[in-house]
Amino acid sequence: MKKILVSACLLGEAVRYDGRDKALDDRLLRQLLREDRVIGFCPEVGGGLPIPRPAAEIQNGGGAAVIAGHARVLTDSGDDVTDYFLAGARQALELCQEHEIRAAVLTESSPSCGGTQIYDGSFSRRAIAGAGVTAALLRSRNIAVFNQHQLRAAVEYLDSAGARD
Repeated sequence: MKKILVSACLLGEAVRYDGRDKALDDRLLRQLLREDRVIGFCPEVGGGLPIPRPAAEIQNGGGAAVIAGHARVLTDSGDDVTDYFLAGARQALELCQEHEIRAAVLTESSPSCGGTQIYDGSFSRRAIAGAGVTAALLRSRNIAVFNQHQLRAAVEYLDSAGARD
């Protein structure tokens, strides 16, 4: 049975930077959980960051630039937390490889999980096009990334030929 990686905060776990969750109340998600098809994971906590933690944003690029060493992830007070984000992204990839996961549903706008948008690094809540560190790493390894509003599309992808090796 094909499994899917889901951001832990979407599963109701209070792991976000502010100590809250972003629980997704969705019938399809509940069905996937009953079928044991969901692997929940928070890359930031997995990488070693505490709950709560200072807000962080990618400076001078997106997740791919962080992976390449051209951009950094900084907190709003200027602390460099890049290594934690990279460690969490690597753990997410390892989980996907271990469970043969071909799709992930991640939290949009997150510096880890954002799939199509992240914040611009100014801490002004201005969103820009881009991917977070984990989303970028997973995509680079041919794991499809969807956001919390695309759960059905993620499941359809898994059930299609697109998720076959």
